[in-house]
Amino acid sequence: MSESFDAVDVIRTKRDRSELSSEQIAWVVDAYTREVVADEQMSALAMAILLNGMSRREISDWTAAMIASGERMDFSALSRPTADKHSTGGVGDKITLPLAPLVAACGVAVPQLSGRGLGHTGGTLDKLEAIPGWCASLSNEAMLEQLEHVGAVVCAAGSGLAPADKRLYALRDVTGTVEAIPLIASSIMSKKIAEGTGVLVLDVKVGSGAFMKTETDARELAETMVALGTDAGVRTVALLTDMSTPLGRTAGNGLEVRESVEVLAGGGPEDVVELTLALAREMLQGAGVTDVDPADALADGRAMDVWRRMISAQGGDPDAPLPTAQETHQVVADADGVLTRLDALAVGVSAWRLGAGRARKEDPVQAGAGVEIHARPGEQVRAGQPLLTLHTDTPERFARAVEALDGAWGIGTADEVVPTPIVIDRIA
Repeated sequence: MSESFDAVDVIRTKRDRSELSSEQIAWVVDAYTREVVADEQMSALAMAILLNGMSRREISDWTAAMIASGERMDFSALSRPTADKHSTGGVGDKITLPLAPLVAACGVAVPQLSGRGLGHTGGTLDKLEAIPGWCASLSNEAMLEQLEHVGAVVCAAGSGLAPADKRLYALRDVTGTVEAIPLIASSIMSKKIAEGTGVLVLDVKVGSGAFMKTETDARELAETMVALGTDAGVRTVALLTDMSTPLGRTAGNGLEVRESVEVLAGGGPEDVVELTLALAREMLQGAGVTDVDPADALADGRAMDVWRRMISAQGGDPDAPLPTAQETHQVVADADGVLTRLDALAVGVSAWRLGAGRARKEDPVQAGAGVEIHARPGEQVRAGQPLLTLHTDTPERFARAVEALDGAWGIGTADEVVPTPIVIDRIA
């Protein structure tokens, strides 16, 4: 068949800082999905987009073209409204695990299509796969049935949703174009809009452990995604949240599941509980449920009941002991004083090197590997006291994991601690 456009002309248009037309965008995304446009051509276009940006109209058209490359899900037959959350990724970011059953316990269905970790950021599916028997893959029919009867599902996105994004995502990863805000925004939002949820709450991370290191970049990404969701008829709100320090006291797969269960049992670290409740309230408000306080559902065990049913429905055993690593190594404080900072990126890289994450998509992960955090900024420590415990099945990894932590924390006085709120801002 003859093609409507020429890939080189499309590349030149963006290279020369001009806007791509709606027709050019629809064609190039479709042609790339059909493998008419080659990887090297899409690489050149992605780099031109990174360097020269896109207008709101271009990003909207690009997102629509990615959605059009595949199927759209429909949750309108469910007996309750739906709401979803997406995090841009961080260290110790286990929030989906307690959040999905919590929101479901309050009467809103949560279809959470999640991903795997790459690099220093952990993946929700890798965490849940630490639970013996739990299965990430569900058919659309099984997903709908679980949403109706349990109220929450966390699973892998099927191959039918935004297939153009799957190809482009892999390409961006190896061509230095991951950071392009138009491509990040359209990648996330094409999948979320195609997923068909009525409400979307975005958790946009800011800080060393996040993709967006500065508040300016994070705000631009959040505003872009909120606009895309709103244009597509999805009630969308974003919270800018802090990722300069790891969330909670663990980074790693099984370790984070254990901590999430503590939150569902009414305990757990304060920052994890605070962010879980903040996101839950946004999801419930968006879905029109304003007469329920999610804190009550954590306290009275309703959220835990939904968690157990959600895990069981996907073949997991909520009572099975979680895998633990065979070897541990303690990193201790070198002075007395107050812990003034703990760098999220360094902890994330250390957990990754211990086997909790992967360098390539096909790499296996260790369910028990990761970092346990014994002191957080603002807490008093003594010389020789354990700050971190490193966990792995392969002790030869310890040296490089410890190396990643060089300079990762400071010990000083209380007035050196700069308190950062977990929720920095709300963008709607």
